[in-house]
Amino acid sequence: MTEREPKADIPPTIPETQARIAPADPLAAVEPVPAEAEHVPEPPDVNFAEYYHEARPRTLRHRARVRSTVRRRSVSQDGPASGENPVYVSWLLSQSMLGHADELARQFSGQGSMWQNPYASPGPRHAVETASVWFTAYPISLITASGESFLAALGDEALWQAFETIGIEGVHTGPVKKAGGLSGWQPTPSVDGHFDRISNELDPAFGTEDEFRAMCATATWHGGTIIDDIVPGHTGKGPDFRLAELAYGDYPGIYHMVEIEQSDWGMLPDVPPGKDSANLDAATEEALEKAGYIVGRLQRVIFYREGVKETNWSATGEVTGVDGVVRRWVYLHYFKDGQPSVNWLDPTFAGMRMVIGDALHSLADLGSGALRLDANGFLGVEKAGSGNPGWSEGHPLSEAANHLIASMVRKVGGFTFQELNLTVDDIKVTSEAGADLSYDFINRPAYHHALATSDTEFLRLTLRTALDLGVDPASLVHALQNHDELTYELVHWTAGHTDELFHFRGEDMRGGDLADTIRRDLCDVLTGPDAPYNLIFTTNGIACTTATVIAASLGISALDDIGPDDVERIRRVHLLLVMFNAFQPGVFALSGWDLLGMLTLPPDSVSDLLNSGDTRWISRPAHDLMGHRPDAERSSSGMPRGRSLYGSLPDQLTEETSFVRQMQAILAVRKRSGVATARQVDVPDVSHRGLLVMVHLLDDDRTSVTVLNFADEQVDAFVRSEHLAPGATVTDLFSGETVGTVDDLNGFRIGMAPFRATAVVLEPPAEDAGAA
Repeated sequence: MTEREPKADIPPTIPETQARIAPADPLAAVEPVPAEAEHVPEPPDVNFAEYYHEARPRTLRHRARVRSTVRRRSVSQDGPASGENPVYVSWLLSQSMLGHADELARQFSGQGSMWQNPYASPGPRHAVETASVWFTAYPISLITASGESFLAALGDEALWQAFETIGIEGVHTGPVKKAGGLSGWQPTPSVDGHFDRISNELDPAFGTEDEFRAMCATATWHGGTIIDDIVPGHTGKGPDFRLAELAYGDYPGIYHMVEIEQSDWGMLPDVPPGKDSANLDAATEEALEKAGYIVGRLQRVIFYREGVKETNWSATGEVTGVDGVVRRWVYLHYFKDGQPSVNWLDPTFAGMRMVIGDALHSLADLGSGALRLDANGFLGVEKAGSGNPGWSEGHPLSEAANHLIASMVRKVGGFTFQELNLTVDDIKVTSEAGADLSYDFINRPAYHHALATSDTEFLRLTLRTALDLGVDPASLVHALQNHDELTYELVHWTAGHTDELFHFRGEDMRGGDLADTIRRDLCDVLTGPDAPYNLIFTTNGIACTTATVIAASLGISALDDIGPDDVERIRRVHLLLVMFNAFQPGVFALSGWDLLGMLTLPPDSVSDLLNSGDTRWISRPAHDLMGHRPDAERSSSGMPRGRSLYGSLPDQLTEETSFVRQMQAILAVRKRSGVATARQVDVPDVSHRGLLVMVHLLDDDRTSVTVLNFADEQVDAFVRSEHLAPGATVTDLFSGETVGTVDDLNGFRIGMAPFRATAVVLEPPAEDAGAA
């Protein structure tokens, strides 16, 4: 097979790479050119898991499996949907998550397969070694081939060949199990993008269990891993919640729900016609707290919206239970009213049983290798005294519950990651015993701020804060866009360190004021009249895609005006953000919206979805990864197709200067250098406000430096750190060329073009190398 070097006209964002690509096969993998003087790393230390399973490949270590799939009963629908109808109750039981979990759990009790894996401590580097580059899917936004389900599309051989070529090793499917609720016998739609789970069954809209298992098999064949979801924090209003309302068995113990005495019903709000609950206002919340029913006010109200959600508590209407008693309940929901919160410290432990059963089903029955824990930071609730809000964030019960979930997953051979938007201190605590990896909410808004302002000061502050507080970057999932908004709550500064002083822009600033400044900067640049295509999402953040963040930062005011030159500029900046996230220890994650360079949707195209105030729908455009249906205007789930700046994966893989081809080169060098499992040792001061420098100690004890220019100007950068040894040779990791020598001030110079990023490795001075 004929080989040739990549073209020399790759934009200056990415230096020339030592890689050879076969033009005859656009899906051929990038292979590094052997270097005569290539450093041979020392064998890494053997960890606990490898000591006991040294002969097993990392992706094929012992995995516990169900002995047989639990059969789901089919129960007919007949009569009224009430607790007095045993047929209705049996129908609910046949579909309940708790019932399925109890049946599934019995298959693992007393089995030796449950004792083959270490489970007590998180293993972030083991998780990173298993899959260090993830594709994060969003089921309702993927355009598939005609008649093909979402899961069949994610299991497609051609897609996985493309992923393997690019360097993608894991796929997070997003939520694919049934979600939404029940109104009597009838299902109701999801209120939060399928994160309001009501069943362990897969939603037929996304595919079948056989297709899920086939997807896992294809991923394994290509050296990949499938990552599924569980939601420990809440469910939807499905069979389990309806059984809880009916006061059936253990089911009320699943939730934070309290029966209100009939004599106190006058305190409760009326439930509007067509609704099954009503949100409490602050006065009612306080009254019920004083009456001894509920914890009351909590530390914050997520998704606050006047007249819709003013507190975290809602009241049901009158419900006749299985015992004939009419009840009204008040229940907790951290998120929307259709997402009742799970109680992790009820004497029945019903909530815990339900969640663990869901995890076992995904891992041991369907075959996924990892799980995302969603809404897992709010599992403990405790009443506070002296009029203070209830303790609901950073609670020890959350830490204990996360330890249990993550330990169970490790015990059956998988790993977990969490989207925990809490303080850095809390992320540190949970990382000591909970999930193996945490989503990087620390630096995500900060690198957007660096781009929006051409100033990395806040980004340097967030990176240093994580290091100072002991959060290992290798334990983080560094991501571009996912299904949510660009979060700018900055909880570390607004909650845990509000009054602490931080030095920023030449003065000492309170944490709360610092957060306000950053949010104001982001909103001023990324939204408003100059960027109307991005929308603020309540108090949480900004609805946008990575491409529209870049467009706004570049001063593009109308997406329809984006031409070929603008696409090239956006692509260059997009690759800069790839370099920031990929060239530090940990997992690098990106979505289909990133791979294809998707723009936000016009609000009027999703106006029905925006009626609830959830502006995030504009940032979830339908997209066609493989170019199956270029004429399709919507996904099979009905999401409108958005505009792609880069084109489909097959098209990009035929063009050596495309976004994915240049990212392929980045990921190939990343893998060869081992930066994903390195240790970050310094984020030094910089010689220009637009520069960022990260210093890493590689597994072979060499030092690597990542240099990024967030400014739209040429910078003659002086890179200095106490970790740079004088006399060391500075070698470009991409070209293999020597670009300088570390001087006696522990620094070196390197020219940085606008929005350019590079990475270098330091080779010790000749005399030191000879002595070694």
